[in-house]
Amino acid sequence: MAVKIRLRRVGRKKTPLYRVVVADSRSPRDGRFIETIGSYDPRREGGLTLKSDRAHHWLDVGAQPTDTVRSLLRKAGLLKARHQTRVAAKRAPGAVPVSE
Repeated sequence: MAVKIRLRRVGRKKTPLYRVVVADSRSPRDGRFIETIGSYDPRREGGLTLKSDRAHHWLDVGAQPTDTVRSLLRKAGLLKARHQTRVAAKRAPGAVPVSE
């Protein structure tokens, strides 16, 4: 089962609203999903709300974001923070104090 983080359209005609959901890749766009982790309103400035802890959890267990969701996560700063913590974790064990 491939798990994706993607957008699910809600809202009226000509007034799009999206929910950021975690879903099986085989399910339809507006169909069955596992969990809602945020919402996105493209008509508002800063219209993205996201549960960052749940997004981190799903990315940790291997969920793949779609291209649009990846760009939203990048704008929210989630991917940069995630990258910095992963790089810091790699560098920390290799650092050896210099003795004089």
